[in-house]
Amino acid sequence: MMILIKLGGSVITDKSKYRVFNRRRVSRLCEEIKGSGKDVIIVHGAGSFGHVVAKQFCLQDGYVSDDQIPAVVKVSHDMRDLNNMIMDELIDAGLNVISVPTGSCFELDNGKMVGSTDVLKGYVDLGIMPVMFGDVVLDRQRRFGICSGDKIMEFLASVFSPEMVVFVSDVDGLYDRDPKTDKNAILIETVSDVSLRAAATDMAVADVTGGVRAKMESMLRMSSPERDCVLVNGSVKGRLQSLLSGEDVICTRVKGGIR
Repeated sequence: MMILIKLGGSVITDKSKYRVFNRRRVSRLCEEIKGSGKDVIIVHGAGSFGHVVAKQFCLQDGYVSDDQIPAVVKVSHDMRDLNNMIMDELIDAGLNVISVPTGSCFELDNGKMVGSTDVLKGYVDLGIMPVMFGDVVLDRQRRFGICSGDKIMEFLASVFSPEMVVFVSDVDGLYDRDPKTDKNAILIETVSDVSLRAAATDMAVADVTGGVRAKMESMLRMSSPERDCVLVNGSVKGRLQSLLSGEDVICTRVKGGIR
């Protein structure tokens, strides 16, 4: 059994500043993944390498005019730069990894991921960890679109049936209010389909792929009575490794699936 991990854009970059990579934090997280001894598949977000330009040119809405084409090229280029930086840290940590750009295996059909998983399964069978990332890809209806890291996670969870799904962010979990603007915000330790509807999920930073509520709804779809989806704070040293090793940590666990 393996664990599916997403390194969120907020934890690997400074999302408020264009193309700012948090190398020290990513290096530590890679070491923690290696130290856990777990078999994993990794997806990483775009952070400030993708969201800034994508939002400016509304790439998430698909083709509108040729004015967007240079932005498609720029986002694709920036995301490969970010992926190469993350791959360097993963390899330096001693992990056997290979980059699988999303558009090399998948495209969108009106926003829905379609494509073959044969390449991914082949690498997993070899004991090589695929690393995928949110990116701008072709769309059969809209000509192009954003295939978010969360969308990739949901797709991979359905294909590989991991024992646990982990989202690594820069907050301790889901709160009843935005913890970045309200010091009295209360951490919600366990989320079900019922409790999610009552949670306030405003974002401090704009997210073109849907914000925190969309992420939690996606996590809920990936959870089941047998499998938790966990939102954990990767900015706290050792917390990811402790979670992967089966220890109790501060986090939000999404349980039970959609009923």
